[in-house]
Amino acid sequence: MNDDEPRFVISEAAVLAGMHPQTLRQYDRLGLVSPRRARGRGRRYSPRDVAKLREVYRLSHEEGINLAGIKKILALEERVERLEGMLEALALRADPGRRVFAAASSGDVVIVPRGRRASVPEGDERGRSSAGRRSEGCGRPRE
Repeated sequence: MNDDEPRFVISEAAVLAGMHPQTLRQYDRLGLVSPRRARGRGRRYSPRDVAKLREVYRLSHEEGINLAGIKKILALEERVERLEGMLEALALRADPGRRVFAAASSGDVVIVPRGRRASVPEGDERGRSSAGRRSEGCGRPRE
């Protein structure tokens, strides 16, 4: 089964997480755990949501972290997961004959074939001298 599939109404999720349903409503209002909504606007919690509720409880009661701190922790954990996913996707696209560390003008990481440099957008002369060569100290050493 999918851990992200919303399966539990609020009363079931509260029992599974060991909390009162009102606590789940408060966490939803604060943006700590935001379940999906059914057609009638009722909350539907996934197994992942229940696990997150348990983690919020643990951080609050065992570690003594306030809800604002917990919200930041959860946001950072989600960001790390998203970045790890992006890194994994890039690693799958890469092979030994490619590089994965160039940045496009949009800020995205792009693959640049070995022996080539990422292109500089027209009109962007950063890192270049007036003669069009790379400024001293930039780039890799010449072989």
